[in-house]
Amino acid sequence: MLTSIALILLLGLLLGWIFSKLKLPSLLGMIILGIILGPHALDLIDESILMISGDLRQIALVIILTRAGLSLDLSDLKKVGRPAVLMCFVPACAEILGTVLFAPVLLKVSFLEAGIIGSVIAAVSPAVIVPRMIKMIDEGYGTNKSIPQLILAGASVDDVFVIVIFTALTTLASTGTISAGSFAQIPISIALGILLGFAVGAVLVLFLQRYHMRDSVKIMIILSISFLLLEVQNRLEGTIPVSGLLAIMSMGIIIKQKYDVLASRLAIKYNKLWLAAEIFLFVLVGAVVDLKYVVSAGVASILLIVGALLFRMLGVAFSLIKTDLLKKERLFCMLAYTPKATVQAAIGAIPLSMGLDCGNTVLTVAVLAILITAPFGAVCVDNLYKRLLMK
Repeated sequence: MLTSIALILLLGLLLGWIFSKLKLPSLLGMIILGIILGPHALDLIDESILMISGDLRQIALVIILTRAGLSLDLSDLKKVGRPAVLMCFVPACAEILGTVLFAPVLLKVSFLEAGIIGSVIAAVSPAVIVPRMIKMIDEGYGTNKSIPQLILAGASVDDVFVIVIFTALTTLASTGTISAGSFAQIPISIALGILLGFAVGAVLVLFLQRYHMRDSVKIMIILSISFLLLEVQNRLEGTIPVSGLLAIMSMGIIIKQKYDVLASRLAIKYNKLWLAAEIFLFVLVGAVVDLKYVVSAGVASILLIVGALLFRMLGVAFSLIKTDLLKKERLFCMLAYTPKATVQAAIGAIPLSMGLDCGNTVLTVAVLAILITAPFGAVCVDNLYKRLLMK
């Protein structure tokens, strides 16, 4: 295991540096490294790491979503208003609709199977988007119109929405029944996640204001509480839907709101944690990619992903109607909302493990979506934010 960790960190740093020097996103180098080291290629990653890769990826998400919360000002979100709400579900719905229209023609699947494919690829990747939006906030790009805050908030809720849709559709495919309660879980999960995070954050602020300790100790406390919030989500699953990841980000928002000086210091610490977490996240995402599915995918799967992305971008454009954003700012939002990675890596293989007929097809499209959209979205944001947004 130690050898695998050393390989992941050292080679991840090296390939990330090489790709950044080539003016490409470092995450692309890390994903490629994961493919090379993974079980479908050289098989140099210890099996014990692969067994807990889902947990490791989730820890990385916890770090970056907490960091996002520490940067988000509630007044900025209030200023955005309606578009922030629409961005949470309209682009995802548009992408699923595009998949349902195109997939039966291109991949010869049923409409239900097309819906499952759409629900897998429709989730945007916080791991790709969040660190870039935080960087833009720190540098002051687009903040005059709260553009990075808008994308941050929408991307975090988007995942919750899409995963509930995916669960409902796979249940329908395997059992033939679906309940209205499945869709009712979406607003309940979002609302309870936000309320839980706000409550925990408020109590945590009172505690940290009363008892003085080193910032490193505060980081350990906040990380531990974040893990417990995820456990609350897992324990209540099937009874009370609550989004642990949204609770974690909401906790960070309350710390920012009530204890801004501390939030600024903690944000610097979380940036340092993200350096290692990012490598593990994207290398392990690459490790689940099986290139034989990519080879067998054909042009049809690529056309499907491109067509679905176009629908997603139209959904973003619709969400931004009647805002004061310029055309180039709207274009930036449309491009920034395209990358996929973590959710596809997490749920892409589930239909196959459930024995659904479309399982291999879903996994193939999920793998392709990661390889096409993660670099595309990252490249667009990294190279265009200074041109399209006002500082």
